[in-house]
Amino acid sequence: MHGRAVGGGRRRRGVAAVSGAAPTLGPVTLQVDLAPPAAAAPAPVGAPPEAPAAAGADAVRTDRAPSAPGLSPSRAADFGRCPLLFRYRVVDRRPEPASPAAARGTLVHAVLEHLFELPAAERTLEAAHGLVPGRWEALLADDPRCAELFSSDAERVEWLRSAEGLLGTYFRLEDPTRLEPAERELTVRLDLADGPQLRGIVDRVDVAPNGWVRVVDYKTGRAPSPGFEGQALFQMRFYAYVLWRTRGVLPKLLQLEYLGDGTVVRHEPTEEEMLVLERRVRALWSAVQAAARADRWEHRVSKLCGWCSFQSLCPAFGGTVPPVDPDAVERALGVRPDAAA
Repeated sequence: MHGRAVGGGRRRRGVAAVSGAAPTLGPVTLQVDLAPPAAAAPAPVGAPPEAPAAAGADAVRTDRAPSAPGLSPSRAADFGRCPLLFRYRVVDRRPEPASPAAARGTLVHAVLEHLFELPAAERTLEAAHGLVPGRWEALLADDPRCAELFSSDAERVEWLRSAEGLLGTYFRLEDPTRLEPAERELTVRLDLADGPQLRGIVDRVDVAPNGWVRVVDYKTGRAPSPGFEGQALFQMRFYAYVLWRTRGVLPKLLQLEYLGDGTVVRHEPTEEEMLVLERRVRALWSAVQAAARADRWEHRVSKLCGWCSFQSLCPAFGGTVPPVDPDAVERALGVRPDAAA
């Protein structure tokens, strides 16, 4: 996913939350080449089109503990990809460096969020570009590390232009003057009975006059190649499931907008899909807690290792895994390692 939350600071326009357990859109529709690709930094050799950001789209803040043992789409992907990475992010809560790609994602999302605060007729590409300097200053205030991302003013200016290019692609995909989102940057939470708290942040929720709900997520990278598209759809189904359970209405449409290459992916979920997702989440959480009890955090080597911030603590790179804090395990996952119980 895109690097949207460099410092974890994101404005939230609404909260959907409920305690309890409980319930997809149909075939995937892919639209390609709707806009020329926006400028983007080259990816490392062998990386997927949308390389993972330092802490993902719903980055975990290191300055506060989560409200309850829980799971987000990004962290679920971490565990599936590498349980040791999951431990470092969720249990140890180790800080990760900012990156230009992650900061660009955060900036573009902030501009698109604030664009919809303008009157409809004023939501032009020029207005979006005009929001960039202010949102950049806000990003610097939230995460001063971003000031160290560039070695020169020219490099920073070029980076800001690349963000403007992504905004240009967005305007070729949608006309914001014809949209009135019901919610932006919506925090969603669901306490799954006998399971974790499911949580995340939805970029945009649109509600049609007939009540149909569309969930929209912006991606500042390119659309994934075959073999890498599953996580993006899992994220959207995850959001659909939480909205379904908290509001009693299954979203009619899930829409992913890849600003890196102008691709739009649309999917209509079904209730059967939602029940499958619930079973998948429960199984994954059981595996997480089993790893926590056994204090066995497997490291898995893949092409994504080139993006990992924790190579110095990974056996695959000659590093040593530090002992885990049993209290941190219990706070994050609700169980203690057997050796410390």
